[in-house]
Amino acid sequence: MSEYILGLRALVGHRPLLQVGAGVIVEDAQGRVLLQKRRDNHCWGYAGGSVELDEKVEDAARRELYEETGLRAQSLELFGVFSGRELHYVYPNGDEVSNIDIVYICRAYTGALQCQEEEVECLRFFDADALPQPLSPPIAPVLRRWAQSRR
Repeated sequence: MSEYILGLRALVGHRPLLQVGAGVIVEDAQGRVLLQKRRDNHCWGYAGGSVELDEKVEDAARRELYEETGLRAQSLELFGVFSGRELHYVYPNGDEVSNIDIVYICRAYTGALQCQEEEVECLRFFDADALPQPLSPPIAPVLRRWAQSRR
């Protein structure tokens, strides 16, 4: 969790926060998507997290991708900006957020897959027509749109 969000949580507790996130959908040469099984809710999703104060969104996406997967993005392409009720979420610890998720596609990357032990149980590539279940609720609408774009 970002230092900014941690500071806000200290003030407001579990009350809903507007949270801006940067996410990265990594595609391999076969067009499969890299997903991680999250430790907090044991659901699948793409790499991403909160944007820090004064951080450029693309920099946040690159940082989160590296922290969570060990991969470094060589290029990022904006996939979309996602918001609304579908992205409203209550984390297992009770923290409530209304997410605005700025999501990139990454097809060119370097590095070796390595899980961030604190947040990620495992990393795997999946075909668009065989996404694992359960998908993390605020990420599911974005992944469904990605899968539809691949058909």
